[in-house]
Amino acid sequence: MGVTKRFSDFLSNITLTDDQLKAGRERRESVIQALNENYYGSKSKTDQSKFIGSWGKFTRVRPPRDVDVLFELPKAAYDRFQQRNGNKQSQLLQEVRSVLGKTFYSTTIKGDGPVVMVDFSTYNVEIVPAFLLTSGQYWICMTDDGGRYKTADYDAEISNIAASNDKTSNTRDLVRMAKAWQSYCSVPLKSFHLELVAVDFLNQWEHAGKGKEYYDWMMRDFFGYLANRKNSHVYAPGTYEAMYLGESWVSRAETARDRATKACGFETTDALSAGDEWQKIFGTDVPRDA
Repeated sequence: MGVTKRFSDFLSNITLTDDQLKAGRERRESVIQALNENYYGSKSKTDQSKFIGSWGKFTRVRPPRDVDVLFELPKAAYDRFQQRNGNKQSQLLQEVRSVLGKTFYSTTIKGDGPVVMVDFSTYNVEIVPAFLLTSGQYWICMTDDGGRYKTADYDAEISNIAASNDKTSNTRDLVRMAKAWQSYCSVPLKSFHLELVAVDFLNQWEHAGKGKEYYDWMMRDFFGYLANRKNSHVYAPGTYEAMYLGESWVSRAETARDRATKACGFETTDALSAGDEWQKIFGTDVPRDA
């Protein structure tokens, strides 16, 4: 029961509050309304948009990170930019930035695309302008290599997490706790990659589908599985794009595995010592005393 309570409290501590959820929805609505007015002559706060990333997959954590939102541009915008010379994708992102800049004064383009970021005082909205394809996938703007469109399948990404969680009931919990570790230990591994490894791990873990009384073992075994994935690839759902994991994060995964192994050993004999080890991995969001 100590393990169940510890991890139940941990998950509660990293769950967004009702006020944070409300703020995220309101920020999306204000940004989407500005885009709809410009591109569709509509005042809708949600049309042509959907939550993607952690908000679409229900893997968001506290403290809140960016709110990721896809905005579907009209085909007329694609046709218009196809008539231009130069880096069409960069020019398109600049136009979206300019449209949003009329309402939100702190608006930037992030990196090489595909995101236009609107800064708010608490957390930001990251807009992905996209063109819907007949396949149900999207073209998103990448500004590197002279500009190009990249195919993304956000519905497949969301379905990948949902299907795994429906099968096991563990997936979203595992991803959220892994993100807490990622943040607390400054792990240089993308959240998207962590999610994909989590699904792969649960597909082969012998205790998948069991309750929170197994979550100490789940985290121990996940960190071990992750450490063994150095220099391997994960594949984007829907598009099957291969993404290299590298190894810059491996020492942190190995340290987390070793500390989780110690914590599991303490759970039945010394709950406070177990809590000390878990807090070295996750910080004080995980209770010391179960």
